[in-house]
Amino acid sequence: MANVVVVGSQWGDEGKGKIVDWLSERADVVVRFQGGHNAGHTLVVDGVSYKLSLLPSGVVRTGKLSIIGNGVVFDPHAFVAETKRLADQGVVVTPQSLRIADNASLILSLHRELDAIRENSSSGTKIGTTRRGIGPAYEDKVGRRAIRVMDLADLSVLPERIERLLAHHNPLRRGLGEAEIDPQTILDELTSVAAEIVPYIDRVWRLLDEKRKAGARILFEGAQGTLLDIDHGTYPFVTSSNTVAGQAATGSGLGPASSGFVLGITKAYTTRVGEGPFPTEQENEIGRFLGEKGHEYGTVTGRKRRCGWFDAVLVRQAVAINGIHGLALTKLDVLDGLDEIKIAVGYRWNGKVIDYLPAGFAAQQEVEPIYETLEGWKDTTAGARRWSDLPAQAVKYVRQIEELVSAPVTLLSTSPEREDTILVRDPFQD
Repeated sequence: MANVVVVGSQWGDEGKGKIVDWLSERADVVVRFQGGHNAGHTLVVDGVSYKLSLLPSGVVRTGKLSIIGNGVVFDPHAFVAETKRLADQGVVVTPQSLRIADNASLILSLHRELDAIRENSSSGTKIGTTRRGIGPAYEDKVGRRAIRVMDLADLSVLPERIERLLAHHNPLRRGLGEAEIDPQTILDELTSVAAEIVPYIDRVWRLLDEKRKAGARILFEGAQGTLLDIDHGTYPFVTSSNTVAGQAATGSGLGPASSGFVLGITKAYTTRVGEGPFPTEQENEIGRFLGEKGHEYGTVTGRKRRCGWFDAVLVRQAVAINGIHGLALTKLDVLDGLDEIKIAVGYRWNGKVIDYLPAGFAAQQEVEPIYETLEGWKDTTAGARRWSDLPAQAVKYVRQIEELVSAPVTLLSTSPEREDTILVRDPFQD
């Protein structure tokens, strides 16, 4: 059996929740390997909706082991709040069903405060973050001053860890005109939650190695999308982690040879939340149609998403960067009823035609999409479970996407319902 890595091939919000839930039913272990509680999705199981931000999707299914890997920045208070919300819905998360990497870095209140200060600033630092402290926590991790999950198991080390952390943050806060933080405040913040976290702590790299050797099917659950990757995305309007498939190994401790099938979740059109370039954005009736019909609002923030036509240039680039073996194409039904549908097949930039998104921010803003126009369809695709249920023009649209991005469609989603999925190839049977 192959393991499966799920990544978003656009700017996130591609509909990973349904696909990951569909796959998690077939998996034995579900692993989060990057990001934090800034990445949310909704799962619908037996008619009940579960909104998850930090926890892996496997927690809502009995008999699955869920893991929060070392590549995740972990907010202990957000974790406690999310598990309590699930308990209210009848899902009890225990140390038998969930493990947290001992070497994951923590998100603290000072990280959230710094995130908000920067986003509220008029100095040009606004990125459009969720203000949940993700970026500042990753900065401390890279700066080798982070407090980590393992430190909660030995409270005696916390004063020294806090002193080292505040040696950076207090001068920074002074420079921003903010009050310094009393070390006792951070110590109280951590000691108040430590006992609830410690039972979940584990050497995740070893646990995953044991599961792999035992033949377990492992699902690596990515958050956000390739175009928000800190290296490969539309920098600086990106997240603070690597969102691509290669991070599944680094962020979990399981070697890259064990990653397996890479599934790229891909929306049948394009959306983006927050600031930054968006070549195919439609600030017109088409954009409003896609947003309203697709219910394009963020799971975590509730922010309205920007909408536009499918961009084959970007997805083709994501296929190459991630080594995507197959696509899970979602929300095809949102396009039902359009007279014509456009696909960006290239860009014009600096007087020439290019087939990639330039790395420079200015260039990303300047590119002009070259569109191919396809005939739309009046019949509905919603609820289709076989290729024969789809209108001929919808099939043509899907086939054209496959050709343009150089990757086959492995799964096709035609509604939010789990059963409304056309399976071409089971990634776990690769």
